Amino acid sequence: MAKTKTSFFCQNCGTQFAKWVGQCSSCKEWNTVVEEVVQKEEKKAWDVSKPSSSRTSKPLKVKDIATDSEIRMDSSDKELNRVLGGGIVPGSLTLLGGEPGVGKSTLLLQIALNLPYKTLYVSGEESQKQLKMRADRINRDLDNCFILTETNIQNIFRQIQELEPDIVIIDSIQTLHSDLIESAAGSVSQIRATTADLIQFAKETHTPVILIGHITKDGSIAGPKILEHMVDTVLQFEGDKNYVYRILRALKNRFGSTAELGIYEMIGSGLNEVNNPSKILISNSDEDLSGTAIAATLEGMRPLMVEIQALVSSAVYGTPQRSTTGFNIKRLNMLLAVLEKRAGFKLGAKDVFLNITGGISIEDPALDLAVIAAILSSNLDRPINKNLCFAAEVGLAGEIRPVQRADQRIHEAEKLGFKSIVVSKHTTINIQPKIKVIQAGRIEEVLKHLFT
Repeated sequence: MAKTKTSFFCQNCGTQFAKWVGQCSSCKEWNTVVEEVVQKEEKKAWDVSKPSSSRTSKPLKVKDIATDSEIRMDSSDKELNRVLGGGIVPGSLTLLGGEPGVGKSTLLLQIALNLPYKTLYVSGEESQKQLKMRADRINRDLDNCFILTETNIQNIFRQIQELEPDIVIIDSIQTLHSDLIESAAGSVSQIRATTADLIQFAKETHTPVILIGHITKDGSIAGPKILEHMVDTVLQFEGDKNYVYRILRALKNRFGSTAELGIYEMIGSGLNEVNNPSKILISNSDEDLSGTAIAATLEGMRPLMVEIQALVSSAVYGTPQRSTTGFNIKRLNMLLAVLEKRAGFKLGAKDVFLNITGGISIEDPALDLAVIAAILSSNLDRPINKNLCFAAEVGLAGEIRPVQRADQRIHEAEKLGFKSIVVSKHTTINIQPKIKVIQAGRIEEVLKHLFT
């Protein structure tokens, strides 16, 4: 009998140590190093019957490497295709993370039921009857989707060899375990070993694999950080439980941009794609309300019109409150300082609350001018014209700075029926818009136009 081998792993970052230490030298976390039993693998877990191939790669000159575009598989989901960069890449490994109950399993089961390819959906968390009930609720074609409830990676690969699916979906990676590693499912060793087996399977058979990953209380994907480095794409599925809208973002994508955004609406029969998110992000109130402004922003290649809501009130306590939802709190403090220094508005003794409607978070600097307009509108209790929107960055000197791809922002505002848009006077416009374009150089010019 072979001698049992043990090693020490950090449960936070996955770093391996020869002996126990109190603090991980890599991530600097305390008391995260745990001893795990490790057994050397004699064979690949994903090929339980065939001998491993002895292929070797040869070095090539850069000019001799083929640059043909990667063939992608259509997922039949426009939002997922957009976020992935055009579709699913054969042989890729995609990791999907998100809060519990946000709809990760529903999204992937819905995609699996709708794919025109033979798909194997492996679940280690739900029974086949539970998945059948969810599939009936989604009410999609069931011909190409096969359901397997299994957590042993060797058994999963046996079923894969018999079925030969075109796409494999695993729900979730933290529930899998390998017989070659003597530790509990979800440990650093098991996650790293099972993910490595899935990567070998995906790359050698050109079969795309999609994994669902749990997240920790601080929002990061559970398990070693090396998990995110091993996979090709990391997707984040997020959304507030109080809202029906869900957002799919790419945190890492080796085959496309990480700036794209997919929006879904959660309903009783599953997740609906939202093709025109600007309409859902802007309230349809007929009243003229103070403290609201519309901003033209971009998420990847998609222009969005979002509503900024602000509330400015007298501070009840000694220290004024600064609270934001969907907007960077540090940037809000900077804009408030600019207003006080450059425009003469004394907001240091007032509470300021800011919200981006729809429950989404946006980092685009083009929101700056709309944020300032909403704050001043609430402070003066004077509404802003509903047919006016904003697309400009505000500098520390109070200057209005141009933003990229202004033509797309103007076109989106024009499409949604806005009559005018405020941009920087240094913005280059290459189209002939039908709406009025107001160009300003400083905050004072914008305030004069809005409130005089």
